[in-house]
Amino acid sequence: MGKEIESYKIGKIEVQITETDNPTRLKVECNDGTYRSSFTVSEYEFKHYKRHMNQKIKNAFKAEYE
Repeated sequence: MGKEIESYKIGKIEVQITETDNPTRLKVECNDGTYRSSFTVSEYEFKHYKRHMNQKIKNAFKAEYE
């Protein structure tokens, strides 16, 4: 497992950002206790589009409950 870059919560959703083997990609892991999701993003996306990424995470988890 890569080094943790950042972790935070979006409501009940725990988000953890870690390094990957690829130095230009970061792994985003999301977990709300019931559902779990993970995907990768570029460092640029993480730094410049974090708000958009967080909104997509919220919407994806909301859709799981509908």
